[in-house]
Amino acid sequence: MHIRYIPFAKFRNLFAPRKPRNPLVRVALGLLGLAILAVLIVGGLFVGAAMILVGIGWKLLASRKARPLRESDPTVVDAEYRVVRKAALPHAR
Repeated sequence: MHIRYIPFAKFRNLFAPRKPRNPLVRVALGLLGLAILAVLIVGGLFVGAAMILVGIGWKLLASRKARPLRESDPTVVDAEYRVVRKAALPHAR
C-alpha cells in the first residue's frame, strides 16, 4: 500500500502575505493601507450622513401630508379603543 504525499505547503505559501524586505516599500505600502482606510471611513461617514438626511427629509414630507385640512375641536379626544377581557386568574379568597 502506497500513501501519496500532496505538497500543500507550496499551495499555502502561494497566498501567504509576505512583507517586502525593502524598508521604503514597507513604508509606502503602510501609507497606502492607511490611505485606503481613510477613504473608506470618510466614504462611510458621507453615506451615513446622506442616509440620515434622506430619512429626515422623508419624515418632513410625510408629516406635511398627514396634517388635517381643517382645525379640530380641542375638547374632542380622538383615539382608538380596544376591549380588554377580564383576567383569566381565579378570584382570590
